[in-house]
Amino acid sequence: MEELLVKIRKCDICQAHLPLGPRPIIAASPKSKIILASQAPGRLAHVHNKAWDDPSGRKLREWLGVSDEEFYNTDNFAILPTGFCYPGKGKTGDLPPRRECAPLWHKKVWRGFEDVHLTLLIGKYAQDRYLGEKGKKNLTENVKSFTQFLPEFFPLPHPSPVNRFWRIKNPWFEEEVVPELQRQIRHYLNC
Repeated sequence: MEELLVKIRKCDICQAHLPLGPRPIIAASPKSKIILASQAPGRLAHVHNKAWDDPSGRKLREWLGVSDEEFYNTDNFAILPTGFCYPGKGKTGDLPPRRECAPLWHKKVWRGFEDVHLTLLIGKYAQDRYLGEKGKKNLTENVKSFTQFLPEFFPLPHPSPVNRFWRIKNPWFEEEVVPELQRQIRHYLNC
């Protein structure tokens, strides 16, 4: 696994399309229990070379009910974005993840895991990739129907401050879904 991660971190296949250049961000261990499948690192993650080191990451750790130490322990959580590099800024947030990464690297990374218990699908790009035709018509429906995807997947909205309006419009998420998410996370971390 470590050899593969080194290779991924040196990848520059989509260099010409990245405004800040390539800086693939991934974290994993053969013993990772929970996979965080997300979209792509944000600008701050790129600058700090550390995934989820921004307001989105703080909100995600709050939802999960974990400390920074638990979160960044790769035996607990693997960070496996759909695109490994910051794709650049769009009109209403970051651009979509580059399409090259997941097809090129995901299967190889997955072969290195020994005993994954749960995969969190954070945002629509990860949900589309992993749920495929089993997915509902949109992110909200995926999140509302999270029990239908357990025990393998747990779909979540992206915790970005840009999505605060989604959270305001859908208070059931933090009232009903987050407590179950925290219960699942605590159970698998204690396995």
